[in-house]
Amino acid sequence: MKYTWWMIVTICLTTDTAFGQHPKGSLFIIGGGDRPLSMMQQMIATAQLKANNYIVVLPMSGANPDTSFFYIKEDIQKACSNEIVMFNFTKATVHHQPWLDSLQHAKLVFITGGDQSRFMDIVLHTPIHQAIKKAFANGATIAGTSAGAAMMSQQMITGNELLGDSIGSGPFTQIKYNMVEIKEGLGLVTTAIIDQHFITRSRYNRLLSVLAANPTVQCIGIDEATAIIIHGKKITVNGESQVIRMRLPLKKKMLSVKGDKVRLQQVQLDVLTDGDVFMLD
Repeated sequence: MKYTWWMIVTICLTTDTAFGQHPKGSLFIIGGGDRPLSMMQQMIATAQLKANNYIVVLPMSGANPDTSFFYIKEDIQKACSNEIVMFNFTKATVHHQPWLDSLQHAKLVFITGGDQSRFMDIVLHTPIHQAIKKAFANGATIAGTSAGAAMMSQQMITGNELLGDSIGSGPFTQIKYNMVEIKEGLGLVTTAIIDQHFITRSRYNRLLSVLAANPTVQCIGIDEATAIIIHGKKITVNGESQVIRMRLPLKKKMLSVKGDKVRLQQVQLDVLTDGDVFMLD
């Protein structure tokens, strides 16, 4: 079959949109903790919900999905009257087409907190994953809190600490190379790694260790009751606390490793508050 020039352009544009290389949507990434009404109102405004749009909640991170859904539904209903539905996918239902179709066409998708690895074990490289990406590519806002924040990155912090032959859950008392377990996340953010509950739980050692192992990306720590809104490359801070951004100059001499200890120089560290704007690399 021969392709005319307009057919080639159409195929290229369709493929580009389908795979989300230039997504039209936004990300609303919450660091965990309380979700004040003003934040929920900003999330609804970011999603540009109309009266006939519905919201999909994905609760698979939570140990008790029904409870996770109850609390986020309660918060969202204070800010809007749109229909809110829960799709609690399991490995047995990853091909459930009615849910996938609804997920793909949702205007706002919210991923609850819990365990990010639990969520990704179900979702990674499945039709659910593709439906989330298609929704984002077509203009939906993908939101998440706590675990739902960490998994937005291509490289996802699991929360586990690598201790030689064993794995622990912290407390990350040192700054060491390859100390933090990283797995593949949703990949909606490719040039940053996101941490959550950041200031409240003092996760500086953890994120500095991640930066040392991934010196070409910026590391973003979001505190509780605080969010970042990403549209294109623009990031806006929203909420009651702060966001920490760490990155290295693009010079190898600024990073070195002696044994398992890390030596970092000229780390750029920004402390950002509500309304501040910065850019993805």
